Amino acid sequence: MSKITPPSAKKIETRLEKHGDLRLDHYYWLNDRENPKVVDYLNQEKDYYETLTAHTKTFQEALFKEMKGRIKEDDSSVPYKSNSYWYKTRYEIGKEYPVYSRCRETLEAAEETIFDVNEMAKGHDYFKLGGIAVSPNNELAAYGVDTVSRRQYTLRIKNLKSGEVYDEKIENTTGGGVWANDNNTLFYTKKDPVTLRSDKIYRHILGTPVEEDVLVYEETDDTFSTFVYRTKSKKYLVIGSFSTLTSEFQILSTDEPHGKFKMFSPRERGLEYTIFHYEDSFYVLTNKDGATNFKLMKVGEENTNAAHWKEFIPHRETVLLEDIDIFKDYYVLSERENGLNRIKITKWDGSDSYFLPFESETYTAYVDTNPDFDTEILRYGYNSLTTPSSVIDFNMRTKKKDVKKEQEVLGGRFKKQNYKEQRLWATARDGVKIPISLVFHKDTDLNSETPLLQYAYGSYGATIDPYFSSVRLSLLDRGFVYAIAHVRGGEYLGRPWYEAGKLLNKKNTFTDFIDCSKFLIAEQMTSSKHLYASGGSAGGLLMGAIVNMEPLLYNGIIAAVPFVDVVTTMLDDSIPLTTGEYDEWGNPNEKSYYEYMKSYSPYDNVSAHAYPNMLVTTGLHDSQVQYFEPAKWVAKLREMKTNDKFLLLDINMEAGHGGASGRFEALKEVAKEFAFLLDLEGKIT
Repeated sequence: MSKITPPSAKKIETRLEKHGDLRLDHYYWLNDRENPKVVDYLNQEKDYYETLTAHTKTFQEALFKEMKGRIKEDDSSVPYKSNSYWYKTRYEIGKEYPVYSRCRETLEAAEETIFDVNEMAKGHDYFKLGGIAVSPNNELAAYGVDTVSRRQYTLRIKNLKSGEVYDEKIENTTGGGVWANDNNTLFYTKKDPVTLRSDKIYRHILGTPVEEDVLVYEETDDTFSTFVYRTKSKKYLVIGSFSTLTSEFQILSTDEPHGKFKMFSPRERGLEYTIFHYEDSFYVLTNKDGATNFKLMKVGEENTNAAHWKEFIPHRETVLLEDIDIFKDYYVLSERENGLNRIKITKWDGSDSYFLPFESETYTAYVDTNPDFDTEILRYGYNSLTTPSSVIDFNMRTKKKDVKKEQEVLGGRFKKQNYKEQRLWATARDGVKIPISLVFHKDTDLNSETPLLQYAYGSYGATIDPYFSSVRLSLLDRGFVYAIAHVRGGEYLGRPWYEAGKLLNKKNTFTDFIDCSKFLIAEQMTSSKHLYASGGSAGGLLMGAIVNMEPLLYNGIIAAVPFVDVVTTMLDDSIPLTTGEYDEWGNPNEKSYYEYMKSYSPYDNVSAHAYPNMLVTTGLHDSQVQYFEPAKWVAKLREMKTNDKFLLLDINMEAGHGGASGRFEALKEVAKEFAFLLDLEGKIT
C-alpha cells in the first residue's frame, strides 16, 4: 500500500448538551447527505480507499473468481410443499438473482415461473424482492420491491394465472402481505417515513384505490413495532406488536377479514410471548413468571388472556426454548443447551418423544421451511464449520432421514477432512467461561506467527452459530484460523447470556471479546502481530469499543456498517429505529444510561493514541446504521490517531445496510475485506 495524504474533513463545532454534560462534535455536519460538501468528502474517502488498495485489485479479482468458482451457479433450492403446490428457487448460470417457480401437486408437473428477478432487476443498481405471499386459492401473489436498499418496499400484486401485475402500488411497506380466506382482502404493514418504524396495519381490497385502504391498527408507542401474519393452521390472522422486552398479539378469523381483531393478552412490560395455533387451543412460548429461558403454555381459543395460560412445558434453568413447530400429529421443539442446538420431536398423544442425534461441538442445526401442516415429514438443516449445509427430510414416524441436498463446493479442492474444528473456553476477567468456535486447515501450524480472524456480534440476543462458509475457505487455505467468540449479548448460553451483555452490562460484550483474544494469544494460536477482528452493525460497535480499549492487541480491524456514535444516535428519536432500541442500549434521556453509553461509545472515546490497521465499510442509503456514523468516526480517527497505520473508509454510494443485492456482487465486497487482511499478512499472491 502506497502512502498518500488522507482526506481531512473540515471541523465545524456543534455543541451537544444533555444532563449538564457538554459534548463537542466537530463532524456532526456530515449527517446531511444532500449537502454537496458531504458528498464531496465521502467521494474523497472513496478515492483514497481506491488509491491505497489499487495494488490489490488484481488479487481481489482473483479472490472473487476463486470464491465464485466454489458456488454452483445453476443451483436450486429443495422444493417445499404449500397448499397443493411445490415451490422452489433456482439460479441460472451467469445471473445474479433468483427465479421463483412452482409445480402443482407433483414435482413432475409443468413448472410455472412466478418471478424472474433477473428480469425485474434490469435497470436497477440495487434490487430486492421480498415477502412473497400467495393467496389461499393460489391465483394471486403479493410481493414487495426495494430498489434503494432502505428496506422500504413497494407492495405489488400479481395474477399468477395471467401474469398481469395489477395497478395497485402501495409505497413504504415492509414487503409482502397476508391474505384473508376470501382471496380478495390483503393486510399489510406500513412504515413511518422518517423513523422507518413499522407502525400501521392496513386492509386493502383488491381492485380498490390504495387511498381507500382501511387503517386496522396503529402502534402508537414509539418503542414498539408491529407486523401481521397468518397462523400455520390457516385459521387466524394475527397482529403482533413487539419491543425488545415486551410483546402483544391480536387475532381475527381468516374467514372474517372485516371483523375486529381481538386482544389475545394485553402487553405487560417485560412479558414476552409468541403464539401458535393447534386445533382448539393456542400454545404460548413465553418468559411469564420469571421463565428466563422461556417455557410453553397452553390456552383455549375463547379466553386467551395470560391469566388462563396453563403450563405445558416447564421452564428449565439450563435449556433455552427457542421455538416450536406444529404439525397434525407432532410438535417439534427447537432448544439450546450448553450452546448447542437440539431438535426434539414429540407426538401429541405422548406416545413418542426423542431428540435428533447430533454429535459435534461446533455444528448448527435448525428446523427449515415446513409450511405443510398435515405431514409426518420434518425438514431441517445441518452444517458445521467444516461440513457443508445439508437439507434433510426426516420422517417423524419411521425415523428415517432423506438427505435432499448437500451443498456442493465446486473447484475440486475442498475435502472436509482437510479442516479441523473445535470449541474452546476462555476465562473472562470476571471468571465467566466464554466459548469460542474455531476452524482451520489441518496443515496450518498453530503458533505465534499464525494469522487469526476473530469474529463476534454480541447484541440483541442474536446467536452466531458455527456455520459452514465456502467463501471462508479462501482465508483458511491461506493459513488463517477463523474464530467465532460467543460473547455475552448473544443467547449462545441461554437468555441470561443475553441479559449479561445489554443495557448497563454492555461492556461485558467488549471485555469478553478482548479476553478471548488474549486467551488465543496465551494458547500460542496467534499473536498481536497476526490477530485480526471483524464485526458488522452492532458488531461494528464492538470493533469500535475494542480498538479504544486495547488498540495494540490487534494488527487489523474490519468494521462493517458500524454503529459507533451511540449517544448521539440514541438521543435522536427521528433516526430510523432509535426508539425501539431503548431496551437494548438504554434510554440516554435518563442520566445513568447516558453516562454509561458515553463511557463506551466508540466515537465519543476516540483519543490520541496508536490504532490498528482499519477497514471501515458503509452504504450511503443504510437505514439501520446511517452512513454518517462511520464517516464521522473515520474523520475523528484521522484527526486523533498517532500512528501511520492504514485507516480506510469504503463507502458504497448505491447500497444500504446489507451491501450489494446480487449474490455474486456481494462476493466482491468480501474479496475487498479478505484482500485487506491478506495484504497485511503479506499473502497476496
